[in-house]
Amino acid sequence: MEPGLSFDASSISLASYVAAFATGVMGGVHCVGMCGGIVGALGFGLPPATRRRARTMLPYVLAYNLGRVSSYIVAGAIAGYLGFAVAEWVSGYRSWFYLRIMAAVLMLGLGLYIAGWWTGLAGIERLGLPVWRRIQPIGQRLFPIERPHQALLLGTLWGWLPCGLVYTVLVWSLAAGGWRQGALLMASFGAGTLPLLLVMGLASASVQELLQRRSVRSTAGVLVILFGIWTLVATLMHTTVSGTGHTAH
Repeated sequence: MEPGLSFDASSISLASYVAAFATGVMGGVHCVGMCGGIVGALGFGLPPATRRRARTMLPYVLAYNLGRVSSYIVAGAIAGYLGFAVAEWVSGYRSWFYLRIMAAVLMLGLGLYIAGWWTGLAGIERLGLPVWRRIQPIGQRLFPIERPHQALLLGTLWGWLPCGLVYTVLVWSLAAGGWRQGALLMASFGAGTLPLLLVMGLASASVQELLQRRSVRSTAGVLVILFGIWTLVATLMHTTVSGTGHTAH
């Protein structure tokens, strides 16, 4: 943990990183819906000879996703630092407690959102639209993609696409305890999103059709809800075991 905080959450840090990774895996269903069109455009923007084989497509898909996850890491570092700065002004434990509770509630909402049972997080995604409107035209000028470094830059820009899934984990990063922890949490999440998006980038049509099935989305949503419940219970249990309570100074 960064020095200066009045709490010690290191005992659940590893579990948080694992949960962030798992959330990325389960939330990959949502990523397909948000980023599927971009990945598809990336593929169709390549020369026919390149997109004919998975082997020649792979460097471009890898570069795109590396850029996307790099943006998540930068955002996580910023969120972790801001959360730490807030904790310097008020009780460190109180800040951590409320941010973790907020992250758990957002994760519950995210699970409902992924499953298609509630659309409330769409409002949160709209908060990032003003910034996105400035970034999107830059990304569009990169097409057609002819070199892997263009795909890397495209992924870096598209990593800032307004996304309720990313925003939920960013709130989690606020309570990580510092910029390093926030960056690592988002790196864990980003790594979890890789498998589905890598596969989709190499076989976009069939994979996207499968992942948009109601049964698949419902299963993924339920699993994310379970992680939200785990986060909530773990936070409350840590408060009880430490004996500090969320009102401690």
